Amino acid sequence: MAAKLPCLLIVTLFLTISIANADSSAQVLVKKVKGKKVCDKGWECKGWSEYCCNLTISDYFDTYQFEELFAKRNYPVAHAAGFWDYKSFITASALYQPLGFGTTGNKTTQMKEIAAFLGHVGSQTSCGYGVATGGPTAWGLCYNKEMSPSHDYCDDYYKYTYPCAPGAEYYGRGALPIYWQYNYGKIGDALKVDLLNHPEYIEQNATLAFQAAIYTWLTPQKKGQPSAHEAFVGTWKPTKNDTLAKRLPGFGTTMNILYGDRVCGKGDVDDMNTIVSHYLYYLDLMGVGREEGGAHEVLTCAEQQPFNPSAPTQASSR
Repeated sequence: MAAKLPCLLIVTLFLTISIANADSSAQVLVKKVKGKKVCDKGWECKGWSEYCCNLTISDYFDTYQFEELFAKRNYPVAHAAGFWDYKSFITASALYQPLGFGTTGNKTTQMKEIAAFLGHVGSQTSCGYGVATGGPTAWGLCYNKEMSPSHDYCDDYYKYTYPCAPGAEYYGRGALPIYWQYNYGKIGDALKVDLLNHPEYIEQNATLAFQAAIYTWLTPQKKGQPSAHEAFVGTWKPTKNDTLAKRLPGFGTTMNILYGDRVCGKGDVDDMNTIVSHYLYYLDLMGVGREEGGAHEVLTCAEQQPFNPSAPTQASSR
């Protein structure tokens, strides 16, 4: 029996190291592919990517910071108390970090992107308007669904590509709320989840809700246009028409991409300023500082022409 003890110790030691490695974000596998360094950092940034050689989100954005950003989300009066958490966000982001989400550029750029993304999330899910203590910026992730839908958001125009399922309602749900059956269908196709027939999945699973929001952040609304991610981190190069339309890389253009003329091209309106306020507030809480938000023309979309005007008259009047 004594002769077998060293082998047992070796096996035990190997298992201990393996378990430690599985829980550590510091274990980096590195190789070169076509002369470029690529890495695999395990579950949070897995799959041989240049971006996985950078910091992962949990390296610079911790649980306590998430709690500070969304301090009142679990208050009894919050409509989604107990739903959103840090683990769900990091788990969802693991699918997209190898594509550059939160892993593009230096540490400051990475932190700014997370603040920008969560700034949109916080502004779109806040219930802190009116007389609520702390104001809108303190109440992000209060909702996970639209509380009083105006209608079922079923557009008959898409009945052949994305037919509405019997009994399904396609009101706003999620971290960046999804509306209309065709958006549920497209996002469901991308995530390989049947959201067209089961839109309710978004309000039942926080990880899925964050995945859908990050997918929206990384995906151009139309061919030839940038994604919010590309516009923010600067990998998008504006055309001459973009420059004439005052569309520049930065936070302002992310609003243009996600909301269009709902908030952009109207001057310093409240709807736009509320989104900007969340971003600046989160930059401060994350230790980056709101001065990193940039000049007014970069930070806002007040003077930008929308990428996709909602009506021809709006396009022709600018």
